[in-house]
Formats: sequence, structure tokens, C-alpha cells
Amino acid sequence: EIGALSAVTQTTYDVEDWYLPSVKQAVQDGQIAYIGHYKQPDFERIALNPPKLAVFSTMIEGTPDVREKLDELGIPLLVDSSALEETPLGRMEWIKLYGLLLGKTEAAESFFQAQSRKLDDICTGESTGKTVAFFYISSNGSVNVRKPGDYISKMIELAGGQYIFSADDLNVEENALSTMNIQMEAFYAGAKDADYLIYNSTIDGAVSTIDQLLQKSPLLADFAAVQSGNVWCTEQNMFQQTTGAADMIADLHAVVTGEADGKTQLTYLHRVQ
Repeated sequence: EIGALSAVTQTTYDVEDWYLPSVKQAVQDGQIAYIGHYKQPDFERIALNPPKLAVFSTMIEGTPDVREKLDELGIPLLVDSSALEETPLGRMEWIKLYGLLLGKTEAAESFFQAQSRKLDDICTGESTGKTVAFFYISSNGSVNVRKPGDYISKMIELAGGQYIFSADDLNVEENALSTMNIQMEAFYAGAKDADYLIYNSTIDGAVSTIDQLLQKSPLLADFAAVQSGNVWCTEQNMFQQTTGAADMIADLHAVVTGEADGKTQLTYLHRVQ
């Protein structure tokens, strides 16, 4: 978004794990080198072309040996803690830090202000009263949901919707994770009457049809949103496109206000038909 992709030389995501076209192309062309998984990067390859700065997410906290090796190589480490921000706009504001680091402060500030204005137009503070469940079904049959108050549930509320689960509904675990697993029975009880279902494609892959959704759990046929045709699925670029928060909220707003009726595709959501 600030024209500084050329500053990135290495990545711990392989080409098939990228859903941002410009990054994917750069990895394919060799402009950005894949250096292995973040838990076990190829330090010999890193040492051949050491970057001026290594940026890792907070997941590096669980791999102290990686931190130690980077220190041995004399590579400074920045831990990107944007995932700990409590609001979508807070996450997006991290672009100012990268603008500062890369000499793109004006571009970063301009982008952030434009996105802030876009959010001001969407987030009127008025609730539609429409309830939304955001989830995916894991391979063992449990349901992964967002914790109440995490940034996805806040995006739903900013868009004028109401996240279906409250803290009282879930026995929320005290940890840094923004999601938690619950049994299908608990999900059925809490989300059966939700106005909208949004399936998270990031881990389990996308679903395009109701039949594909029901293959994951036939119980979903009883859900009000399935019966009314109000089921959507995220595009797989949704969580990599941090700077798209305003457009994501715009998509959610279109869904809960009914503006998306008759549409099969939004920017970050597609209708499950």
C-alpha cells in the first residue's frame, strides 16, 4: 500500500501460502526468497543475504532458539504485535511504523487517513440488530469461533451487526488467542438462530455451496441462516490483507444491512449458494 514491497527480501511463507497477488508474484519471480517455516528457517540461506531487519509476528515468542540465532547473526528483530491491537483501525495504524522504517511516512499517513475516513462513513454507530456467527469446523468436528471482543467480532459490530456469542455464552480461556474451539452442540445452541453465518476459509479452505457446508456437519441444515440463504464465506486473502480492514467492514455492513442481497461476490466475502 505504500510502494515498499521491494524492501522485503525473504519470507517464511511459501508461494502457495500467499493470497496477495503482488507478493505471490514476487516469491515466484525470486524477488522474495522463501527461507523455510518461521519455527525452523534456513539460517544458512539467511546468512548469505542477511537483511537489515527481521520482522516476526508474536508467534516468535514460542521459538526462543530462532531469536537467539538471529541475534548471533547480528540481525535486529522487530516483533509485530499488531495482532494484539483491540480494534481493526489499531491494527491498520501499524502501517505508520513501516512507513517510518522505510522512508514512506507521507504515503503511510495518507493511506491511514483515507481508510479512517472510509470507516467514518460506514461506522455510524447504528445497529441493525442482525446477529452474525463467524466460524469454521475443524477436522475433529469441533467448531472454531472468535472470542467475544476480538477484532473480527468488533468489525461485525462496527459494521452494524451483532456477534452472536457473548462472554457469558462461552467459557472463554484466558490466553492471547483470539479464537477458541467449542463442541458442535454448544455452537448449535448458540448460533442456530443467527441471522447470518460467515465461514472462515483461512484454515479449512473455502466452501462454495451449501452442500459442501453440510458435508462438514449435517446439523447446519437446521440453522436459520442456512434455510434463508444468508451464508457467506471469507476469501482466503482476508487475514493477510491487514490494510483492507475498512473494505472488510464495508463488506460486513453490506451483508447485515441487506445491501449485499442479490450479490454473490464482495471484496472479501462470497455467498455460499
